[in-house]
Amino acid sequence: MLEIALSIEDVWPQHDWEALADRAARAAMERTPQGELLTVDATIEISIRLADDAEVQKLNALYRQKDKPTNVLSFPMIQPDLLDTVTTNSDDGEVLLGDIVLAHGVCAREAEERGISITDHATHLIVHGTLHLLGYDHLGDDEAEAMEAIEIDALASLGLANPYLIRED
Repeated sequence: MLEIALSIEDVWPQHDWEALADRAARAAMERTPQGELLTVDATIEISIRLADDAEVQKLNALYRQKDKPTNVLSFPMIQPDLLDTVTTNSDDGEVLLGDIVLAHGVCAREAEERGISITDHATHLIVHGTLHLLGYDHLGDDEAEAMEAIEIDALASLGLANPYLIRED
């Protein structure tokens, strides 16, 4: 069972963020070999924080040595090679998969630049962040292509367009 622990700063607009986050994380997980985590008896928790830019800048500086805000940060709590055994090793039937943090100002600017809503962009970033929690990355071209393909498929299942298409206005 997937559980989303959500916290929201006041700078984010009113929306059913909990439902959005749940749908986005599920869509991402369902398209990976770890999708079976959605059907286990254990509670698989993802903590999602909708923060302001200042908070994300501090986290980015602390953990990535980049003193600027970024759109999304992901903090996996489980090594990818241990995901298959994670539920059998849980003492209380609860597993914290990791944390995802989104920066409002950066997300809002990127959404405006792309001509999409902040909710659609946040959905993409939660899908992206969830894949990072599952061990996916985009450091090399092959990894990036594989991760983007999952993102595109997950977003399409939610009725959202491919975020990697170049817009020509």
